[in-house]
Amino acid sequence: MSQADRAIVLWLNGGAGKSGPLDRIIEWLAGDYLITAFLGLVLVLIWFGTRDQYNRMSYQIGVLVALTSMALANLIVLIINAYYFRDRPFVDLDIKLLFYEPTDSSMPSNSAAAFFGLAIAVFGFNRRFGILLLSVAGVHGLLRIYAGVHFPSDIIAGVLIGLVSTFIAYRMRDLLGSILKKVIEAARFLCIA
Repeated sequence: MSQADRAIVLWLNGGAGKSGPLDRIIEWLAGDYLITAFLGLVLVLIWFGTRDQYNRMSYQIGVLVALTSMALANLIVLIINAYYFRDRPFVDLDIKLLFYEPTDSSMPSNSAAAFFGLAIAVFGFNRRFGILLLSVAGVHGLLRIYAGVHFPSDIIAGVLIGLVSTFIAYRMRDLLGSILKKVIEAARFLCIA
């Protein structure tokens, strides 16, 4: 691990444990559930958010691409973790942990890969929601460093994986566009699109 990685973690984590209420808020925001639920709600909003049939189909295909990107990012992280393991910052450094002790590899950050894969894909078809999701993913990544569960390079690697997975998901969309439209039409028949 680089000295810069260590220094940034120590600097960001330096405020941890000094304010109970702030620590509780950061625990919630850096946790596994709140941001995930928020991203899911945004996708539901995009999925059902317009009555214009052309835009609705376009947005719904975009949501499927975003979910594909997120799934691919998780798969890429799983493959990397099968061959590479990196200890978490709280293992090597004397820091205040604001999180449970994850036992999986710190590098790359699975949450950063998934969240950025989703956010970058959404940015590809809806700039407004994309900027919102990119901001949320960025803040989440910083808070994971602050909480002591990731190094900055873990988050950066996650962002890069998110970019790669989005590129692949958009290429898949180009190849399977007609199938995606049929899936959405079937979902509309079932009143879920």
